[in-house]
Amino acid sequence: MATVKRRSTVPYYAAAGTWVIYALLFPLYRVPQFIFIAIVSAVVYFIMNAVCGTVEVTVPDPPKKEESTGNPELDKMIKDGNLAISEMKRLNDSIKDAKISADIDRLEDLSAKIFAQVKSDPSKLPQIRKFMDYYLPTALKLLNTYAQLSAQDVQGENITDARQSIEHSMDLLITAFENQLDKLFQSDALDVSADVAALEGMLNLDGLTGPDFH
Repeated sequence: MATVKRRSTVPYYAAAGTWVIYALLFPLYRVPQFIFIAIVSAVVYFIMNAVCGTVEVTVPDPPKKEESTGNPELDKMIKDGNLAISEMKRLNDSIKDAKISADIDRLEDLSAKIFAQVKSDPSKLPQIRKFMDYYLPTALKLLNTYAQLSAQDVQGENITDARQSIEHSMDLLITAFENQLDKLFQSDALDVSADVAALEGMLNLDGLTGPDFH
């Protein structure tokens, strides 16, 4: 939200009101009468404009223009990812259970890291399709259900059982999110292994390792 200064509309209403009041109290069908009320309304306008001047009003911030990466699939992932994290934050605010809240914090953090990794390397997009299409929506659905169940005044057997099932699933979800993030580094790990093996081979050939190295 932003605060801006705008010219007050009061002078305009006051000038118009002058015409209405005069017409109700006095005849208004001769040219001199029109000239008189026009002068009076102008005076009223300038007086009210001097008194009211400008007023401060609060206006909503203009919608932020979404930046495009030039890759429609990546843009969709970024948009959907931001919406998912925002939804997690909203649900977290409505859930009072400290353990579930901490679990949601962990899911938020892991999700953000997954999206950041794919954004930095869009070639990894295919690796998170199932995560985006199933695992993430399912996690949000369970959290929404948990928030709705927790908000009920009556905590009967069915509500309690459903809540406990979701609570038990949180550790499984966290593990799944952690494994998804770890898999994104699989190719990096292979590259590192290859680079290290090549380095060791070159060092051995040049006699820069073992007892021959001085």
